[in-house]
Amino acid sequence: QVLLVESGGGLVQAGGSLRLSCVASGRTFSRYAMGWFRQAPGKEREFVATISRSGISTYTYYADSVKGRFTISRDNDKNTVYLQMNSLKPEDTAVYYCAFRASTGWGLFSSASEYDDWGQGTQVTVSS
Repeated sequence: QVLLVESGGGLVQAGGSLRLSCVASGRTFSRYAMGWFRQAPGKEREFVATISRSGISTYTYYADSVKGRFTISRDNDKNTVYLQMNSLKPEDTAVYYCAFRASTGWGLFSSASEYDDWGQGTQVTVSS
């Protein structure tokens, strides 16, 4: 099992930015895909972004609702995945979760069921 610890959430005004971090321990980090999901009150958990395992190229994929505003990246030396969030909107308010996929296969994974370990979540609140 992988331990995931998120940080970087907070309160920000609409149009502002935040950067979330997720540190993973327990595995060779670069070999695994990572994802970010979010859950707003009264709603189901939804996909935000994913980044493939590292190789000659590293691939990313985003939900339409965040495309062009959010950027997912990874620093394998620090076992950390980031989510840079710009131009934040009130509808981005949610608890954001980091997710780890235990399989080393290649691909981009947007379903929560494809991930094996989850962080505790970090709250992001965007005021209008």
